[in-house]
Amino acid sequence: MTFPAPPRRRLAAVLAALVTALTVLTGCTPSAGGPQASSDPAATQGAPAGLEKFYTQNVQWSPCEGGKFDCTTVKVPVDYAKPGGDTADLALIRLKGRNAKGNLLVNPGGPGGSGYDMVKDSAQTMFSAKLLDSYNVIGFDPRGVKRSAPVTCVSDSERDALRQFTADPDTDAGLAATFAEQKKLIDACQAHSGPMLAHTDTISAAKDMDIIRAAASREVQLDYLGYSYGTFLGSTYATLFPDRVGRMVLDGALDPSLDNHEITRGQARGFEAAVHAYVRSCLTQSDCPLSGSEDAGVAKIQALLATVRQSPLHTNSGRTINVTDFVNGFILPLYNDKNWPALTQALVGAFKGDGSGMLRLADIAADREQDGTYSSNSNFAFMAYNCLDYSTDASPAAMRAEAAQLKQDSPTLGEFFAYGGVNCRDWPYKPVRTPAPAHYTGQSPILVVGTTGDPATPYEWAGNLRKQLGNAALLTWKGEGHTAYGRGSTCVDNAVDSYLVDRKAPTDGTRC
Repeated sequence: MTFPAPPRRRLAAVLAALVTALTVLTGCTPSAGGPQASSDPAATQGAPAGLEKFYTQNVQWSPCEGGKFDCTTVKVPVDYAKPGGDTADLALIRLKGRNAKGNLLVNPGGPGGSGYDMVKDSAQTMFSAKLLDSYNVIGFDPRGVKRSAPVTCVSDSERDALRQFTADPDTDAGLAATFAEQKKLIDACQAHSGPMLAHTDTISAAKDMDIIRAAASREVQLDYLGYSYGTFLGSTYATLFPDRVGRMVLDGALDPSLDNHEITRGQARGFEAAVHAYVRSCLTQSDCPLSGSEDAGVAKIQALLATVRQSPLHTNSGRTINVTDFVNGFILPLYNDKNWPALTQALVGAFKGDGSGMLRLADIAADREQDGTYSSNSNFAFMAYNCLDYSTDASPAAMRAEAAQLKQDSPTLGEFFAYGGVNCRDWPYKPVRTPAPAHYTGQSPILVVGTTGDPATPYEWAGNLRKQLGNAALLTWKGEGHTAYGRGSTCVDNAVDSYLVDRKAPTDGTRC
């Protein structure tokens, strides 16, 4: 047995990819027309000492992606402690609004998600027409991600091989083999990624956002919409630059005060609840492969996982799917209840011994295209960020104690959340932060959005973040899945648009 990539990496952009792959979408064609938001000469004032050249750099936008968007790059220091040293170029994309009066920077989550791809591929389905008309929406690849000095580790074929690796970390031999395999991956990342690998962390990425605000948006304050991990990036920015916060929406909140162990436990419990919610829904459908009570349906899924653990399933592609990939595929549709039918379809095949549907879901989660290429480096970037953002206890005793606890928290999936300490034990750089509450002293109120049935960022985290920020409001959606804005709730969308577009103060405690 191995364990899947921790589910924090599932993000809104991945959800959009899943919807695109499994359903037929219709939408408007993006337009590069419309006025550009006016730039404020005061945007570059107050640059931190030594960073003036980055804040005042001349950023020029030009048409890209068939003329439907504008693109540019923004130069940032690799190491903020050494602004005269190495630099990196961050890739930005902009979708102009027809009546735009400002710019909105967006981040889809991760860490490791591409904001560039989010805007290019999903803006029309994720953001309301009102928002798209009123803002120039800017997406960027954060440092270490895809087009922005990406964390680079192994080839596509080697990634396929890594996904086939299996070992049982509950045994000494299996744990040693897992450490050895991870060490080879880490060594490859260090060999191929360059100096940015030591500085692919959230604090640095938040500082990059302020350079983007000044040099690319050319505005005194930053308007921002962040999903999932993007809320952590946003709350970090608000802590560092409170007076630069304009309108900020943090949807699917991550509590920055939690350590890695607390996050893992929260997600294990969240996904267990999501499994039960899915089973309850499935049992009402005629095509559901489960039967009997809710507990009986969950038990049947647990038995299926045990079967796949012992013997990988065959697929129509000639590839097999082991339990690690199976769980990655199984988890992905739990992020959005609209995608539960895709999970049902995959389970129908799996119970018949055909893993094809689940492998397709696992490939989407891994950003693997049908031709065998991988479209992003999100897993590698995820690892880099988390190894610098969080400390983990990788001792066998601590990880096995955590594994036992996780199995209690989540009888279905808990074991697959365990042994995360393996990922970072041999990372060549030490963590750069200690978990701490967000601290915000700015005058602009921040809107935090939480979903009651969110498995990846449990609802209580949104309440925690709202309290930490102080000058903030909590918007609650009673729903299933990860994040809320753009997922079908008119109530949520109207509340967010009223705050962002109409500039109305958010009402704390609003429920949808």
